Amino acid sequence: MIRRLAGEAELGLCARMMAESEPWITLRRSLEASAANLRDRGKEVYVMDEEGQVLGFVVVDLRGPFSGYLQTVCVRADARGRGCGTQLIAWAEERIFRESPNVFLCVSTFNPHARRLYERLGYTPVGELSDYVVRGHGEILLRKSRGPLSEFRR
Repeated sequence: MIRRLAGEAELGLCARMMAESEPWITLRRSLEASAANLRDRGKEVYVMDEEGQVLGFVVVDLRGPFSGYLQTVCVRADARGRGCGTQLIAWAEERIFRESPNVFLCVSTFNPHARRLYERLGYTPVGELSDYVVRGHGEILLRKSRGPLSEFRR
């Protein structure tokens, strides 16, 4: 089941999940920064819950110039390889496509496994932001689209 993040305990669990795994280790995202990101009231955080255990989560941001930004996909280490990430992405896409004809996300240049997943799911590269988060590594902006903004109807 995928549902909204519920409370500080889950927020702390998700923040630890991020801070203790790639790409956030290389991107130098601390536990405190991860928690602050999840507390941002302008973003929507959804968790994948299996029998009371959080297996992963997504963060969606519907504000800004890239409205429909899938900011974070994170799966617990022992739940990887079971399709949880694909399910979370599909769920987030449904949520975003209700508000926008485009889903955007970034993938780190040092994360080819994630890039292959996103491209397999229909995302296409828009461009690379060199040295965007940390020096020596870029972020590749990807997009999945159902059409131009001018034709979108909610």
